[in-house]
Formats: sequence, structure tokens, C-alpha cells
Amino acid sequence: MDPEMEIATDEKALRINLDPAKYGTFAEIGAGQEVARRFFRVGGGAGTIAKTMSAYDMTFSDAIYGRANRYVSRVRLQKMLDHEYDLLIERLDRKFGNEKTFFVFADTVAARSFKERNESHGWLGVRFQSQPRAQPSQIIIHVRLLDEGNVEQQEALGVIGVNLLHGAFYDRQPEKLISSLQENLAPGRIEVDMIKFSGPLFQNVDNRLMSLQLVSQGLTNAVMFKADGETVQPAEVFYKKAILVERGSFRPVTYATNDMLDGARRVFLAQSGCSEDDLIVLMEMTLEHLLAGGQLDHPDFLARVDVLGALGRTVLISRFGEYYRLAGYLFRYTNKPIGLVMGVPSLIQIFNEKYYTKLEGGILEALGRMF
Repeated sequence: MDPEMEIATDEKALRINLDPAKYGTFAEIGAGQEVARRFFRVGGGAGTIAKTMSAYDMTFSDAIYGRANRYVSRVRLQKMLDHEYDLLIERLDRKFGNEKTFFVFADTVAARSFKERNESHGWLGVRFQSQPRAQPSQIIIHVRLLDEGNVEQQEALGVIGVNLLHGAFYDRQPEKLISSLQENLAPGRIEVDMIKFSGPLFQNVDNRLMSLQLVSQGLTNAVMFKADGETVQPAEVFYKKAILVERGSFRPVTYATNDMLDGARRVFLAQSGCSEDDLIVLMEMTLEHLLAGGQLDHPDFLARVDVLGALGRTVLISRFGEYYRLAGYLFRYTNKPIGLVMGVPSLIQIFNEKYYTKLEGGILEALGRMF
């Protein structure tokens, strides 16, 4: 890690340690206790850290947080935050409640394994008070760890954990907090593909706009939210599902758009043998579609998304200009059939070789990746 980046991360951790109001718990599962370690290492941790713990063994973890179908999941993270925050208030509110703003940081992570090359990812969250005895607010994120080595992944996890805590405490503007998440990390080390703000401090925050910020600021290539506006991480939705996706600007959604999708759905179900319950239908907008006017127009974006939501559609926002990149992204999450719905103009564009000059195999490589 670059020495200057290391120093900058330590400065953030030290600022929190020297803040007399901050006091809380660190609960980390997987990839070591890398975030807590940062705070111990810089000094002054006794004034900030009430407890650290790491329940690696599933039996211990289940005994503390309850049983889980998947241990690296949003559900598990939420149980960790709930349990540790309630315990913190129960044990320390009477003693420190008038002077401290309590917080809980938790993460559950699957880092690079020695036995297999598993997907390296994790869920991180912080629940915190903005004032003594105030109702807590919360931020959760999902990250993909992109380093090849286990040690490097642990290091990156520690940095983004410090960034998340520092942003929650001192960068109350969500857009600024999002931009700070990758500070002191070299490009390509970590991806943040889901974020959710909740609680009184963020009651006016629209998480769909925050998801859009992740894409526009380059923290990820794609984000998703369901028809009800709930932000989701792709693996939560795509796991063991067939996918049918239609790309467009949806400004507006036309009868032709819906007719084409409905027809494609019938053909796809018949040819793939999938059931309706095993199919996810997506409406995808690229960043290029949203920047048609030269800049992001948030009201226009929300208007399009609201219409799609009213139609019961799940929305994907991506940076994938080429269809083969979209297909590659979807194949990462499922081994079930994937269908791309498009009209004749889009089909003609696929065979335009100018889009594949950066690929060594040109159009043949692109088609191979797509199919």
C-alpha cells in the first residue's frame, strides 16, 4: 500500500479515536478483524472501542446472532447490527448515554480462500447515533474484493471500513460520503455495488439516487433496485434465476416496449423450459442513456424509474455500452439461461465492428462472450 495512503487512512482512524463522543462495538466475521485493527494500531482506541469480537465458528455465530442460510449476506449483517446495538445500549446507556454517541460497526466477509478461488465479497454496515440518546441511523454497503491475494484483500477491507465509519460520522452529505469510500485505495482494488441509507439522519435520502451515484462516480459498473424502489445486490436477485433483460431509455415506456418484452418472455419461457417463478425480468438503462442531455437529471431519472416501478419492473443501471459486457456481468451471477430483448436497430448495431476494436478477437470475440 502506498505510504501516503496508509498515513491518510491512519489519520481518519485517529480522528475518530480522539473524538470523545464516539464509543462503540466492532463485530467482524471473515478476513480477520481488519477494521478494528486499524483503530487499535493508531493509538487511543480505548476511548473509542467498547468491544471487539469475531465469531468465526458457525456454531458460535449461530448462538449469538441466530441461524442463517447464508453467512455472508445482508440478512446476517442486519442481525449482527441489531444484536450488537441492542447490547451496547443495554449495557452502557445508563453509564455513558448522556455524553456518548454510540455506534456499531459490523461486517461479514468471504475473502480469498486457500482451498478454492471463491467469490471475494462482503457486507459492511454501521449503525450510529448523531447525538446522545438519539434514534440511530444506518448505512450498509456490499463490496467485491478484487485483489488476488488474501493479505491485500484484508488490507483493502480495513481501509474501506475506516472510510465508511469516517464518512458516517463526519460526511453527512451522502454524495460526499459515497465519493470517500474509495479514498486511499488504488483503482481496481474494490467495488461497491450496493448502498442503503436509513434512519432519521437520512429520512430525505432517495436510495435510488444513491445507487445512481455509485455508477456515475465509478464505484461499480451496475446497480439494481426492485419495483418498490428497494436497492438490492445482484446476487440476492439473480441466484439460480434465468434472466430476461431489455435495454432502453424508457423515455417514455411505450406500448411497443411492453409488447416486445411480453412476446420475448413467452418465447423465452417456451424455449428455456424455465418457469415464471425462476425468471427475473430486467429493464436496463445505461449511463449513456441517462446522460443524453449532457448531465444527470435526477428528476428525469426518478420519473423514468417510477414509471417502470409502476409496471412492476426491476431496474438495472449500468455502464455497459456493449451487449457482450452486459452478458458477461449477468453470467457472473447465474448459470441459468439469459435472454437479451432488442429490436432490429439494436441487432444491427451488434454486428457493427467499430464497437469491438479494443478486443483482440474483434467481433468474433465479442459474440463468443455474449453467447
